[in-house]
Amino acid sequence: MLEDWKKKYKEFCEWQKTPYQVNPMSEEEHICTTCGRHFAGNYCPQCGQSSRIGRYSFKKAFLLFLDVWGLGNRGMFRSIRDLFLRPGYMIRDYLKGMQMAYFPPFKMLFLLFALSLLVNTGVNIKGENFIKEQQERFEKDYKTSLEKSKQAAKEEQTADPKQKGIDKKKELAQFNAAMDKAFMEYNDWTNRHETLFTLIFLFLIAGPLYLLFRHCPHIPDMRFSEFFVALIYITNLLTMISIIMDFFGINVNYKAALPLLIVIPLKQLSGYSYTKTCLKTYLIFLFLTALLLVAIVIVAFIYAKRVVL
Repeated sequence: MLEDWKKKYKEFCEWQKTPYQVNPMSEEEHICTTCGRHFAGNYCPQCGQSSRIGRYSFKKAFLLFLDVWGLGNRGMFRSIRDLFLRPGYMIRDYLKGMQMAYFPPFKMLFLLFALSLLVNTGVNIKGENFIKEQQERFEKDYKTSLEKSKQAAKEEQTADPKQKGIDKKKELAQFNAAMDKAFMEYNDWTNRHETLFTLIFLFLIAGPLYLLFRHCPHIPDMRFSEFFVALIYITNLLTMISIIMDFFGINVNYKAALPLLIVIPLKQLSGYSYTKTCLKTYLIFLFLTALLLVAIVIVAFIYAKRVVL
């Protein structure tokens, strides 16, 4: 039994490394209904129309509707499958020129963010609006801080003028309320501009990571643009996992573990060992995350001080 599983795993590993194989071209003769050219194959060499196009039907209308969003394209489903089962190898195939076989990374990113927005605003198993719930939680925390500020103001009015610490207590409560409001507005902005925020974060992390992976064994002369496309595809993988978890209402803290999945595609893409890939990835990731958090706190602190004053 164990030997069978080992054999299947070995076959799976070999399949992961095998690039997508294009089916042989059909030898059947066709006449293009658009330009009238006689040809053999799947597409007209003169105007590019598919040989499968015939009389109009509701089925074809539905497929055309899906094609508008990229969902009817076989490359979309192949891209989803390969991102889950062979992400790094798929990205490497795409970067080497096999671009017709896979869905464009940036187009896929925006489609997934649109789907994620739908899921988080109520199109899920539980019918819950996660964004609204998070917003209400932040507003509740802000109101609590505001109440403390008001309570400190009342204590100041009724306290002995000689009593020390009242002003400091009031100022601290007001500052905490302003900080909560700043973080609430930041959270609201990132929810409304998730795509822009993600792209900014990718630009920040792409540069340092690229310096560590640009001379990797599998692609010794990797360009920055190629590495950035690889990160877009990895982001698509993480977004799909988030969508699935949110859709089914799985309440485990899975988002904290998502960065761990970055190692798998980067290892397959680069050819480094898992140990080396982990060291290169997480040193940069932790450093940039710390810098980003410090920047957010500084901006929120300046904003809060300005509100208090």
